[in-house]
Amino acid sequence: MTAQYAISGSTARGIAASVERAVAAGALVPGAALPPVRRLADELGVSPGTVATAYKELRQRGVVVTKGRGGTVVAQAPAVASRRPPKVPEGVRDLAGGHPDPAFLPQLRPPSPVMPVPGSHRASPRLASLEDLTRAWFARDGVPAERVTFAHGALDCVGRLLSTELKPGDSVAVEDPGFHHLLDLVPALGLRMVPVAVDDHGMVPEGLRTALRAGVRAMVCSPRGQNPTGARFSRERRDALVDVLGGFPEVLVIEDDHNADMSGAPSYSLAAAGLPRWAQVRTVSKHLGIDLRWAGLACDETTLARHDGRLLLTSGWISHVLQETAARLIADREVQRLVGRAEAAYTERREALIGELARHGITAHGASGLNVWVPVSDESAVVNGLRSCGWWVAAGARFRIAAPTGVRVTTAELEPSEAARLASDFAAVLGESEAMYGG
Repeated sequence: MTAQYAISGSTARGIAASVERAVAAGALVPGAALPPVRRLADELGVSPGTVATAYKELRQRGVVVTKGRGGTVVAQAPAVASRRPPKVPEGVRDLAGGHPDPAFLPQLRPPSPVMPVPGSHRASPRLASLEDLTRAWFARDGVPAERVTFAHGALDCVGRLLSTELKPGDSVAVEDPGFHHLLDLVPALGLRMVPVAVDDHGMVPEGLRTALRAGVRAMVCSPRGQNPTGARFSRERRDALVDVLGGFPEVLVIEDDHNADMSGAPSYSLAAAGLPRWAQVRTVSKHLGIDLRWAGLACDETTLARHDGRLLLTSGWISHVLQETAARLIADREVQRLVGRAEAAYTERREALIGELARHGITAHGASGLNVWVPVSDESAVVNGLRSCGWWVAAGARFRIAAPTGVRVTTAELEPSEAARLASDFAAVLGESEAMYGG
């Protein structure tokens, strides 16, 4: 595809900004080819070096990619904007959001009254009570908890870890399919993504080995409740991945265990395997509510120093009001029982849909977490077909890099009694899709 947008600018920065504006506005779509360096230089009356510098800047920020003889093209997931989901149509059941059931979320009770703070919290950024609870949270699953710290949610933490560890142009191994916001964040940091295939047990060891040999500096994975497939590490898969990582001690291994309290799966963590460079982040937003933008981080000594050093230079610390709210909820026995009921319900709902789909001969994946991943040949046909039946599911394109097509169904609010009807409608839509598009 050749770009029809008229790129402008007399400096490298101006040219890069012109391309980025066009990508953000949709005038340059993913896959659109930019003009060759010398041709654009002639058109703009600048040196080829100026255009080459602009293209380099765009590559470092993940806006474009270079495909050898294929030239420079707009990236499939440009970093200028998040790949937001389409608006849910009126009159349909929303099974696309990936959110927990509000019925299982506790009421937030911020501390009252809140006394004014004299000066700064930089000298003591973490409440001792929450730090103790965080250590116990990680230690419960065998994750070393000697060094813990806090962040404003899981993505905030992962972004800080990557930006302090890597420089623009470095590569990161990511799950494919994987969490769509992470797939936007990595190129936004100027980093390159190397996709690693995922099966029901998580990252595939040979795929990770290939990525490591290609020179990735870090990897980000989910040990359970993987989004969108629900994959979870088995003990055997964890051990196989540790064996692969043993030959690459300098690589930072980041685990996002955001579903730690309601995945319905045991913990087989890479972080518990004695790796030299590691970090595991856990958030409470899924099981305690999205307003609690707080996450706990356990990691090695070097990673802790780099993370906290950058945090002190930016926000400084996590609000102590937020910390105290989180601590009270985490320690509340009634909230703990509510979270336990949520985990049981999510497991029942997820397994009910997988079982009903299997009765119609439809393979689905969802070993843990809130979602079920269903491989399909034509995502649009399935999404639109289910919409006509009153269901709204997520097309897999937002979650994929090179992985095969599929759709994600969030089962958190889908009662087991509803699973049979959804599976029946799914089978009918697949039949119509195969008849129309040939499979």
